[in-house]
Amino acid sequence: MLKSFYAAAVYTLLGLGAGLFYREYTKAHDFTGESQLSVLHTHLLALGTLFFLIVLVLDKAFAISGTKMFAWFFWVYNGGLLLTIVMMVVHGVRTVGGSGESPALDGISGLGHIILTVAFVLFFLALRRPVVAAVQARAVKTD
Repeated sequence: MLKSFYAAAVYTLLGLGAGLFYREYTKAHDFTGESQLSVLHTHLLALGTLFFLIVLVLDKAFAISGTKMFAWFFWVYNGGLLLTIVMMVVHGVRTVGGSGESPALDGISGLGHIILTVAFVLFFLALRRPVVAAVQARAVKTD
């Protein structure tokens, strides 16, 4: 449970810092257009902070953090999210700086999203067994 708590706290700090960076960096470059930096703040807070707070509640209810599948989920998810976030920063900084599109960077960004998808599958696999056990235990009690 502590890993989820600390992950949520770190993503909160990163999300708040990303909002500050977006505001100051675009102001310093007199940039008024759209960039990936404008959504970095919300991505970090939603996919980092809020998601790990939900994981924390589910862990309290179903004790999933002690499983091997949860460990896989945790590290794969954080790796995928951090890769996605780093690529958003790179893409956003390039956009504000006036650099063109890069197919290589787009491919790496796509890889981050694929890793996140794998992590979500791992999360549901980690959650499935305890949820099924809880449902079956409830069914036994009502009989």
